[in-house]
Amino acid sequence: MAISFGFLSTYPPTQCGLATFTSALANQLTVDGVGGGIVRVTTDADDTRASKDVVHTWSASTPNGWARAAAVLDNFDVAVIQHEYGIYPGPDGEDVLPLLRRLRIPSIVVLHSVLTNPTFRQLVLLKRIVAAAGAVVTMTQTAHDRLLADYGADPGKVHVIPHGAANYARVPSGARQRPHLLTWGLLGPGKGIEWALRSLAHLRDLDPAPTYTVAGKTHPKVLERHGESYRESLRRIGAELGISEAVHFDPVYRDAESLARLIRSADVVVLPYDSREQVTSGVLIEAVAARIPVVATRFPHAVELLTDGSGLLVPHQDPRAMAAAIRRVLTEPGLPDRLVGRWTGSTLRWPEVAERYDTLANQLLVARRPATAALPT
Repeated sequence: MAISFGFLSTYPPTQCGLATFTSALANQLTVDGVGGGIVRVTTDADDTRASKDVVHTWSASTPNGWARAAAVLDNFDVAVIQHEYGIYPGPDGEDVLPLLRRLRIPSIVVLHSVLTNPTFRQLVLLKRIVAAAGAVVTMTQTAHDRLLADYGADPGKVHVIPHGAANYARVPSGARQRPHLLTWGLLGPGKGIEWALRSLAHLRDLDPAPTYTVAGKTHPKVLERHGESYRESLRRIGAELGISEAVHFDPVYRDAESLARLIRSADVVVLPYDSREQVTSGVLIEAVAARIPVVATRFPHAVELLTDGSGLLVPHQDPRAMAAAIRRVLTEPGLPDRLVGRWTGSTLRWPEVAERYDTLANQLLVARRPATAALPT
């Protein structure tokens, strides 16, 4: 059954992971903008331009803006709502809860974080959001299990649908004189780039020695509060370690084609994240789907996706271990092919991921029909 989707999220030109995720999913679930629409959530600092797909803007500065946003979403068959603490107005983004309760259509809430140590407010809020949703999607089994064990979620309501990935397989990479290490994504404290720089210093004996690209703009919220202090601290570390010539900071938020070329230029994707909470990483998914060897710290999503041997896991904040893993990928005969060869399915591609959302949405609508039919005429 063809159905229409209303999406609630940040959205381009806002530059963040949720905006990129929603844009990719909406492109798959609608055809040339037909069959869906975006209710865009913005802060006062966001770019005010809107794409043709945006049917309503919910500004953080609008009192009770959730009510109008809910009314607009009700014009569609199913609402797909992205959740991350802080993207909606109110403490911890709590204004999304009355919106969920006001909706007359089924809702799918996509959780981008399921914290192991939430504050009491965050714990109660997420429990209430799960209770109000028609269905809940986590992108990893780790997040699914955590939601059931720590938040008491109804198992029948929670579904695992992975983060989607673009198809980069046919994008050519240019000839490289030196091995290329890559980290990309919005930059800010917690990305662990300082540990990757220190690991690079342990690889100067390789011939040729690798280069390292750190691609991505500083996260808008970090930029607003701290400017470019984190990026500048990384430059200082590079200078102190004597590796500045091997490190390239590329402060660009790339479109899909440009990002594809960058990813395909890498010999190793390095994910040195400090977080021990991260249950979803779009960068990790894109790297694995692009069949690039990954060296990552043991954050939950990496442990789940790479434990079967499709990448190498290292302890947090351990540059020697990270350097040893990178060295293996660059020097051990056949290892890169063995790592990327373990990923054989297409289940991470956006068309397959979107199909699972479409199936779930249809299930919600079918489940609602008997109750509607029972109403007196």
